[in-house]
Amino acid sequence: MMLEHVLVLSAYLFFTDIYGLITSRNMVRALMCLELILNAVNINFVTFYDLFDSRQLEGNIFSIFAIVIVAAEASIGSAIVSLIYRKKKSTCINQSTFLTK
Repeated sequence: MMLEHVLVLSAYLFFTDIYGLITSRNMVRALMCLELILNAVNINFVTFYDLFDSRQLEGNIFSIFAIVIVAAEASIGSAIVSLIYRKKKSTCINQSTFLTK
């Protein structure tokens, strides 16, 4: 697999999800876009690990840490969204101002 193809794929995934994160009004969609952004970063970590130095496991270790962070973010984020839904009966970001008070 060529480096340019993987970088274009990762950049497309990253910027598409940045746009989705900025324009989404639903909390669940925003969490999914945030997770896909971190997956685009993982693609870059693994690609550069494979390309440059395969004797050291730095790219794979960073990727594993990012996967752990994504898993923790998904569990905590979905718990927060479910609590907000129970309280407000909506997952719209504009209606969740009670968190700032």
